[in-house]
Amino acid sequence: MFKELAYYDGKIGTPDEVMIPFNDRSHFFGDGVYDATIGGNHVVYLLEDHLDRFYTSANYFDIKIPMGKRELGELLTDLLRQVEGETHFVYWQVTRGVASRNHAYGNDMPGKLWVWIKPSKAGDPNEELKLIVRPDTRFQHGNAKTLNLLPAVMGTELAVRAGADECVLHRDGLVTECCHSNIQILKDGMLIAHPDDQFILRGIAKTHMIEACRRLGITVMERPFSLEEMYDADEVIVTASSRMCQHACEIEGRKVGGKDPETLHRIEKEVIQEYLDYTGKATLLD
Repeated sequence: MFKELAYYDGKIGTPDEVMIPFNDRSHFFGDGVYDATIGGNHVVYLLEDHLDRFYTSANYFDIKIPMGKRELGELLTDLLRQVEGETHFVYWQVTRGVASRNHAYGNDMPGKLWVWIKPSKAGDPNEELKLIVRPDTRFQHGNAKTLNLLPAVMGTELAVRAGADECVLHRDGLVTECCHSNIQILKDGMLIAHPDDQFILRGIAKTHMIEACRRLGITVMERPFSLEEMYDADEVIVTASSRMCQHACEIEGRKVGGKDPETLHRIEKEVIQEYLDYTGKATLLD
């Protein structure tokens, strides 16, 4: 069993053992896409959804994944079983391949698959989040999960330096998403979420939370919302595969949310139960 596992193009070891070729195009161009989720009870959570998004991202940039969805799903499941612990961070990416540096890549380059798995924990729904806000200066491919993450890196670092948990991004005052999460608001019993367009990543956790709201009879409106609406919302909800459904208590030092805890807790309970049913775990935080 590994305490932490790395995989590259068929080679398995620890992160210190697995070496990446110098000419892998990720080093020069960030030329690849990735996906990630949480693993519980050695089950990759919402595996099929994440694989669909992974292959969509790769197709978007004409990157060839070296195996089919079923084979990749079996590989991820097998690798997860080899890592100690009960809750894990499961990450995988594909780069365009290995070749001497050249912006043009041709049509016959085989992609290189990477996997990284380490023990982790699920986000505690009772933990309130503090957020900051910055302009969304990313290029207009937010719907593809590419390796080009420098704006997200800088936004996250600014949040850490400010003592916050996440950075909210906006375009001309309209909220898009966070640096590594989606963000939604509750207002008057309605969930408002940015639509899945080119400006945001189609979050798997976001999608399943919207489905949970519909099961609960909670109205969902998918439209952009403004910074002012976010500050005035009854609740501000941050979602990611590891967070699932957490809420903010503060944005840029201003208190937010706390006005509709009943609806918030109903959504949290439904989302967490889906995770427990999928993975076979008894509790979220273990």
